[in-house]
Amino acid sequence: MDTKILGFLVIFTLLTIIPVANAQLSIGEKATQKSVEVFISLDGDVHVKHVIVKSNLPKQVDLIYGTVSNISVTNNEGEEKQFSIIGDNTSVLILPSDTNSVIEYDLDHVLTQKDNVWTWSFLYLETTDFLFPEQVDLIYANERTVFLDEKRGITCHGCQILLKYSTNEPQIFKNVKWKDNEFIVEIKSHSNIEEFVFDQPTKSITFRDLDGTNFVNVIIPLELLWEPYTLFHDDGKIFFRDYNNGTHVWLNFEPEEPGEIMIVGTTVIPEFPVAPLVIGFLIILIIPLFKKINLHQNHMNKIHIRQF
Repeated sequence: MDTKILGFLVIFTLLTIIPVANAQLSIGEKATQKSVEVFISLDGDVHVKHVIVKSNLPKQVDLIYGTVSNISVTNNEGEEKQFSIIGDNTSVLILPSDTNSVIEYDLDHVLTQKDNVWTWSFLYLETTDFLFPEQVDLIYANERTVFLDEKRGITCHGCQILLKYSTNEPQIFKNVKWKDNEFIVEIKSHSNIEEFVFDQPTKSITFRDLDGTNFVNVIIPLELLWEPYTLFHDDGKIFFRDYNNGTHVWLNFEPEEPGEIMIVGTTVIPEFPVAPLVIGFLIILIIPLFKKINLHQNHMNKIHIRQF
């Protein structure tokens, strides 16, 4: 019998007869991972896929923390491979292989939903790709806003991240007319929005949030109201995140209670000067370059996040 297989069987036997009290027990050498993909469904279900680089030694792969089920290990051709589970489904020990190995499993009880917002406090110190449902176009990674646009997800290098996102927000379209001009302001939120008003003299947009418990995302044409902006919740300023694609700006914020929202800009139609138009044109040209730059945030400033 091949000595490598024999060695693996000895380890496998020991694992079956020795109780494992420590979830961090290490049996084999740490595997080199080619990729880690986390697939998130619209209902919050999570499926994980690790691709492990081939090795002539048994290798141990630590799994992402959570309730792990339906573990499978295959080779590149999808053929099942022998493996052993370490601890309470915390790690997997795989046989030596001359091809890459693929570990897949489901992960339960990691995403929680409150007030229509999904949250996951994620920790796994390997480069990880998160793939979201196509209905998700905006996520929050360590309080940093990431607009997916047509992207499917993000890559986190690190990776300790507080992930938040919302799905299927109702869309409210407000038609703003000023003289011969017409603009569409879009509001996406699970909150009930009423009393929308665009006021040209004060360079502002106001509306009332009747719930105050959900993300609110306002998409404004730059021709209508130019940045920078100041946001108020009733009489106090409110923190917001913004994203500018050259023609529109996305303003996102989280009111903690119901109240009136006021968005105040610096330039408003028909005062719109040539300079912002030139700046907007330049933004359109340079945004593709900025999208190649990784967003980054972590407790030690070493976590990097990029879209893909």
